[in-house]
Amino acid sequence: MAKTSMVNREIRRKSVIRKYAAKRTELKNKLRDPKLGFEEKAELRRQFQALPRDASPSRVRNRCSLTGRPHGYYRKFGLARNKLREAAMRGDVPGLVKASW
Repeated sequence: MAKTSMVNREIRRKSVIRKYAAKRTELKNKLRDPKLGFEEKAELRRQFQALPRDASPSRVRNRCSLTGRPHGYYRKFGLARNKLREAAMRGDVPGLVKASW
């Protein structure tokens, strides 16, 4: 089980991302405009950099929804490898069976 502070940090980051998503995309689209002059782009860049660091979606770490484990995470299921195996053995994941050959 991951530290609760780490899990809570990720939850907080996701909420900050949702809060600033519209403003962030708006500023990024304006910055891509080739017609803007140097001063306007510098001002837009300053506004963009003034946003919180956690507003960037790349700062989110994928974690297991049950344990908060950051490694061995399967995106398709939202679980870490060990919890995914337990769920598969119980039959909670439809269509997932243990491989044998």
